[in-house]
Amino acid sequence: MPSYSSPRESASLADLFRVMRQRWALVALIAGLVLATTLAVTAFLPRWYLATAKVRVEKPEGEVRLFQAQSSGVYDPYFLQDQVKIMQEEKILYPVIDRLGLNTKLAAAVGAPGAALERDVSYRYLVGRMLRVESQRSSSLIEINVLAQQPALAADIANEIAREYSDDRIALATSQQREGLAQLERELAQQEGAVTRQRDAVEKLRKDLNISGVDLNAKYSDMEIETLRQMQNSLIALRVDAIGRKTRWDRFKAIPVEDRMGLVNSELIPDQNIQNLLQAYLIADQKVAQLKGRLGEAHPDLVSATENRAKMKEQLEALLRGYESALEIAYKEAEARVDELESQLSKAKVDQILSARERMRPFEEAAQKLDDETRLYTTLKLTLRQREIDFQVPKRTIEILNTALPARRPSRPNWVLNIASAILFGGVLGVGVALTLEYFDTSLRDVADIEDRLKIPVLGVIPHHHDPMGAERDEPGEAEPYRVLHTNLNLALKPGQPAVIVVFSAGPAEGKSTTICRLAHLMGAYGERVLLVDGDLRRPAQHRLANCPKAPGLSDVLAGKCDIGAAIRKSVAPGVDLLTSGGMPGFSLSLLFANRLRELVASLRGRYDRVMIDSPPIIGVSDSSLLAGVADGVILLIQHRRNPANMVLRAQQNIIGLKIPILGAVLTQVPRGTGEDYGYYTQAYSYYSGRDKDGSGDGGGRGPEDAGSGPDKLTLK
Repeated sequence: MPSYSSPRESASLADLFRVMRQRWALVALIAGLVLATTLAVTAFLPRWYLATAKVRVEKPEGEVRLFQAQSSGVYDPYFLQDQVKIMQEEKILYPVIDRLGLNTKLAAAVGAPGAALERDVSYRYLVGRMLRVESQRSSSLIEINVLAQQPALAADIANEIAREYSDDRIALATSQQREGLAQLERELAQQEGAVTRQRDAVEKLRKDLNISGVDLNAKYSDMEIETLRQMQNSLIALRVDAIGRKTRWDRFKAIPVEDRMGLVNSELIPDQNIQNLLQAYLIADQKVAQLKGRLGEAHPDLVSATENRAKMKEQLEALLRGYESALEIAYKEAEARVDELESQLSKAKVDQILSARERMRPFEEAAQKLDDETRLYTTLKLTLRQREIDFQVPKRTIEILNTALPARRPSRPNWVLNIASAILFGGVLGVGVALTLEYFDTSLRDVADIEDRLKIPVLGVIPHHHDPMGAERDEPGEAEPYRVLHTNLNLALKPGQPAVIVVFSAGPAEGKSTTICRLAHLMGAYGERVLLVDGDLRRPAQHRLANCPKAPGLSDVLAGKCDIGAAIRKSVAPGVDLLTSGGMPGFSLSLLFANRLRELVASLRGRYDRVMIDSPPIIGVSDSSLLAGVADGVILLIQHRRNPANMVLRAQQNIIGLKIPILGAVLTQVPRGTGEDYGYYTQAYSYYSGRDKDGSGDGGGRGPEDAGSGPDKLTLK
């Protein structure tokens, strides 16, 4: 018993092209629908205008030193990533929103025209829909792209963000120097007061001791006085160093803990270990950001990366706390050295006082202290002046390269991109749908399918006709498939013996009536005596094709209403008689008429060479089984790509169950442009038909068994 097999297990490029040729209309329809939908949606989308401002940002090299060549900025991708994020932070965008009045201007865009948005709502809309900040690879350039429905507004926002970021960047770069200058100015003012007070004390001692004429610079003491002066100079240097260390400690201690990581690359924290750990932390943070976009929150890789980043952050915070402690310890060590040196100096002074003149010792000490305070004041003043000059040296770490201008044309929607994407997507979708339909299509498609699955020969392949019985039936190329069918049918039958042939199909409307009609006419044209019987009593068609009344016919003969001679219509075509279905309403073949049907067919065998019976579908209609019981052979007609293969297989099994030989199958309604079986017939016949038309061929006088024999045109009544 034949068995149904799955669709093709392998496919080639030729199969793909064949599918595209067969279903090009479907592919074109889907692509056209996608393109039309894209065009309609694009036409109704709001217009967005793009404005771009470019900023060049360089990483600061650290402390700017006077009279030293400054090296150019070094490209640092992590630094640029930080700057891109900073440009989108609230500290930059909130002032921009306030200055441009975006709370009111963006209200219409979020569906609240005439209202004033909250600043955080405007910020989220600006970052989420309008702003796109990008850094160019291997470059210190940052592009600030702003999309808005008003060209001027987009340009204003881009320029304002660039200016605000530039001001913030400059303020950040100079804030630490400003703090140092302020501290030096306070120390200088205090020292100036100390010098003034000490000078007053010296003058008072001068008057009290009546030594107004004494030269304070005179060398009236021995080497011990010179030692005291050296100790005093060292004490001054230690005090200056202690002041510097205290200043650094106070400044670092005043910075909030959460802001200290942002100062690692500045001059405040030059520790290389901390800087290296920060770079590792930034890489870990970037890895977490990348994994979040691709993995879920519970993914092991993301969890591991998050824990690694947290550990690095803890280590970095611990190092920063240790750095603060180191500053404190360094300051306290400097204070201890100052205290110790003061203690030693005091002791040395006591010893000197005991050995020197009691009257001049207080004055000398006061004069020495005045000299020390004056030197300290001068040192602080020079240091402050140097820092002021360093502060005034320009630090070119940021530069606004251009001013954003209002765009003349909208950048969104992008018609070219949308149309190209629609064509590409529509084509891919259409091809995918076509291939999907082809994959799930289990119908019989060609001769190889039928012979492989049904294990029966294919007698003929009939092309698709819009009007099978129209005027084009007389063309030689149109009649050739029926000649091939006629020849193959004669080869399948016993030569020289009459035959009763029933044409079946699995379902209705597969072309049985027109095929058997044209085949019968062709047989008659070749000199055979043919009776065409319309056995489809429910949906008869042969009376319409022959343009004659339906009654009397087969049902009337079987019911005894008339005899067979009165029911047969003679010569509806050369050599062809017709027995229509009859006019009995509601009549159907049953076992009551089985014997009568066999007797009728037996009487017709001796009168005709071929009795061709048009049968109803074999699945679902009982008449087909009775018609098959009187036949010498049956033809299974299969319409190209109409019914599933298992339905045709079921029809074949029904015929096999009746123990009636299947002469073969006929494949009908094959499209002409598919490159399948029918193309071979038309190509082969074009050679012969061309010769016959000009009279140079030998088309006439050939036997009916020759596929190319017979007249080139069939005359049908």
